[in-house]
Amino acid sequence: MSPPQKWALKHTESVSVTRAPERKLRRGWTVRARLLVALLVVAALGLTTAGATTFLLQYQRVMSSLDVSLSSRVSEAQLVVLGASNSQSASAPATAPQPFHSARAAVEAVISRVLPNSDETTLGIVGTKATFVPGVTTDVTIAKNTALVARVVAETADGKTYIGSFTDSTSSYRYIAAPIHVAGSSDSAIFVVAIDINDKLADLTNAFQTYWETVAVTVLLIASVGWYLSGRLLRPLTDLRLTAARITSDRRTERIPTRGNDDLAVLGETVNGMLDRLDGAMTTQRQLLDDVRHELNTPISIVTGHMELLDATNVEEVEATRALVLDELDRVGSLVKDLSLLAESEQLLPQRMVVDVGSFTRDFFAKIRVLSGHQWVLGTFAPGSVGLDPEKITQAWLQLVDNAAKYSPPGSEIAVGSSGDGEQVELWVLNSGPKIPEDSRARIFERFGRVDASRGIRGSGLGLAIVSAIAFAHNGVVTLSSSEEQTRFGIRIPRIAVTTASSAEGSAQ
Repeated sequence: MSPPQKWALKHTESVSVTRAPERKLRRGWTVRARLLVALLVVAALGLTTAGATTFLLQYQRVMSSLDVSLSSRVSEAQLVVLGASNSQSASAPATAPQPFHSARAAVEAVISRVLPNSDETTLGIVGTKATFVPGVTTDVTIAKNTALVARVVAETADGKTYIGSFTDSTSSYRYIAAPIHVAGSSDSAIFVVAIDINDKLADLTNAFQTYWETVAVTVLLIASVGWYLSGRLLRPLTDLRLTAARITSDRRTERIPTRGNDDLAVLGETVNGMLDRLDGAMTTQRQLLDDVRHELNTPISIVTGHMELLDATNVEEVEATRALVLDELDRVGSLVKDLSLLAESEQLLPQRMVVDVGSFTRDFFAKIRVLSGHQWVLGTFAPGSVGLDPEKITQAWLQLVDNAAKYSPPGSEIAVGSSGDGEQVELWVLNSGPKIPEDSRARIFERFGRVDASRGIRGSGLGLAIVSAIAFAHNGVVTLSSSEEQTRFGIRIPRIAVTTASSAEGSAQ
């Protein structure tokens, strides 16, 4: 009989699996629509910024060339007024010597000699009135633009040359206005040169109109391609949503179709793995509930039957029934403890420590050698160390010892030991019990599985299932070999590296 052990019962809650109510999809922007809008916003913003920057640079280049052209016209006017080149700047007023006797005569001479190109015009202003126009035909006319004339007169009132722009509802000009003064004359005149900005910017405007049309087509193309590609890329998410909506407690075989090897395919495979684990957990839960119902049905029926037939006035019968009820309750309590231990073992995360296999084997033998009813023998033990959870492995090894003691003849020898190589270690128990049939070897590791339930050996039938769960948590297996003379159970654990500073020289707590 194995040494008494104290077990902590876990409080469990009943779990009912019901069909989840179908919920309507929330109305709102889909991920596909949000991705497409974000893509279009970025594309449109980038194209607009590039176009606007290029337009402004080209506009400044055109305006600079216009200013250079206007300044050259004023220089020509100075030559006419002064009769030769001089060192005065274009911004200084031209002061005319004889033979010009008035500013009016000087500006008239400038207008007649400085001939404008077809895309520009000149104007001579005397006082505040537009008086002289060029003698050649041009595409630009400003003589009748009273607003421009008044503005020029006001801007040159300080006697300095002024360059600027003028725009009204019908036209837009870049102009330069140079005051003309004649010594000894009381009148004043202004020489004005104007260039039609719209005409100079026509090529640039047409080019950028074509650019914006191209941008519009490009954005529509990006929208079409983006809508198609985003639909293809996000199809796994749609499949995930539809699959999740179809899965219920009675329909758990649905899985997400995965394509390719990108991140979304990995996501689908991960979710499928999760669904497999949930399916396995639900199957295990239902199997456990069926097994528990089956195992509890017998003691409940026994207790109920005896209590119904009990004669309360018969003291001997009451004592006998009391003893029977207590015995059945002890069996139910043992079953609950083993179920709790099995649940813990199936969710076990081993607290691995590096242990010396020889010391661990000797310490384990020291624990069991005092058990009565059999002759305990220490067999061979493996050299080296292994990473394991000493407490849990000791617990599983004791289950194998208890199992061997139950099925071995009284007084027979039972050996324990360990063996292994460079890759794995096996902790074994060898007894002279009856041979386990081939067709029963898989069943005895299942819950409540036994070779022969009619032999009268007490137990919950969970011992080997617990051992198997603990071994599995250590990435190991439970081994079994059986013949007519002896049966050998073992716990085989791989020698894996344990990244911990802790070590134990074998003793199980």
